[in-house]
Amino acid sequence: MKVLTLKQPWATLISEGIKEYEFRSWKTNYRGKILIHAGCGIEKEELKRFDSLKLDYPSKKIIAIAEIEDCLELNDELNKKIISQNNIAYGNKYRNGYAWKLKNIKKIKYDKEIKGKLGLWNIDINENEL
Repeated sequence: MKVLTLKQPWATLISEGIKEYEFRSWKTNYRGKILIHAGCGIEKEELKRFDSLKLDYPSKKIIAIAEIEDCLELNDELNKKIISQNNIAYGNKYRNGYAWKLKNIKKIKYDKEIKGKLGLWNIDINENEL
């Protein structure tokens, strides 16, 4: 199954259904199920923005399953749309690159620690194990 490793707080915000777009500098043609892996990295300054949500931020764990619905090239119009839909998760920051639209996000608990990788990577896990 395909996996995407993210720093915290972004992985948890996706798992909680708060963040429905993942921003990347690169395009993907992949559409379908993906596991969200919380890596070791933490963006401490960004984490402070979400203190009031009282969320847990695990590391080295697969914490959600979702589907990549689309990969959209970012422009002014799309940036404005994303910010207006969810200012909590995205702030007012305009981004370049691509927005990966996620759907059917489901939080999962998978206790095994896993070392993350860059890019989209594969792991041999049956969906029934999650």
